[in-house]
Amino acid sequence: MKARIAVLAGDGVGREIVPEAVKVLKAVAARYGHTFEFQAADVGGHAIDKVGVPLPAETLTIAKQSDAVLLGAVGGPKWEGLDYSLRPERALLGLREQLGLYANLRPAKLYPMLADASTLRRDVIEGIDMLVIRELTGGIYFGKPKGIEPLPGGGERGINTEVYTTEEIRRIAVVAFDAARKRRKKVMSVDKANVLESSELWRRVVTEVQKGYPDVALSHIYVDNCAMQLVRNPRQFDVLLCNNIFGDILSDEAAMLTGSIGMLPSASVGAKVGLFEPIHGSAPDIAGKNIANPIATIASAAMMLSYAFQLEKEAAAIEQAIVKTLELGFRTKDIHAEGMRLVGTTEMGDAILQNLPA
Repeated sequence: MKARIAVLAGDGVGREIVPEAVKVLKAVAARYGHTFEFQAADVGGHAIDKVGVPLPAETLTIAKQSDAVLLGAVGGPKWEGLDYSLRPERALLGLREQLGLYANLRPAKLYPMLADASTLRRDVIEGIDMLVIRELTGGIYFGKPKGIEPLPGGGERGINTEVYTTEEIRRIAVVAFDAARKRRKKVMSVDKANVLESSELWRRVVTEVQKGYPDVALSHIYVDNCAMQLVRNPRQFDVLLCNNIFGDILSDEAAMLTGSIGMLPSASVGAKVGLFEPIHGSAPDIAGKNIANPIATIASAAMMLSYAFQLEKEAAAIEQAIVKTLELGFRTKDIHAEGMRLVGTTEMGDAILQNLPA
């Protein structure tokens, strides 16, 4: 097949890990007879430094005209003093909104050989295999009114608004139930329906959608209890369905159960063009040192092959190469343990490339 892939490396370690994923995608294309055309564009702080905005019109056009987008990471302390509307992170919100990406899928699966890298006991985390599904374009990050306004007597007031419509909840619930059907057929919906009206609607709509999926079990959990249960008994979860802010927080917690946030990919889907990125940030403290873990980005490329192009065999080949590389003892600094082979970013990418099945 032929596909056009927009490559947005972004900031910090994004500029080191994305080339490793592109390297693997090129090898897969050559091995399986596909043609992938890669088009690079600036985003985030790197774009701000060049043209003054985090999401240039040219970048957005390239993304919209592609078949999928591979993103690295954006942000860093260099740009923290900018007006909120001009910060690198606004590029992510803009891409999600403009590309119609309303569902974020974040798998959290423990590689058995990395169980000791987790901060939790092996008996607690063994067998973790969950999928966090986060609503991306609604909720408190997009609701209005929003802003900071002066108060008559002095001081200021910050305002953000949590808003969800029936349709926004329905469509993300459908994504969750469809995903559960391919897994262990369990959906846990996260809300705070005891105090938030938006969560009350969320629970009601999700319950209604479940009637169309009699083969999938639905349960509800308050977000504070969910945060606790993720640490106490993470094996109980299959598909976690969350609104925007709850999913943002809980997916990072789920990621750390596996030992390193550098291991986990994500897919943002909805309309025609999907966006695929590691869930970690730009890590400016280690940028440029060739020590960042590229596995999450390479695994995101595998998700791209699966979700954007329906190339299941090719996606599985990348996953197999990652597992084999880890089994052979290759480790970046974030997951290194005694007796393992410590390698850098490019060396890890090369090892995964070499371990692609013939």
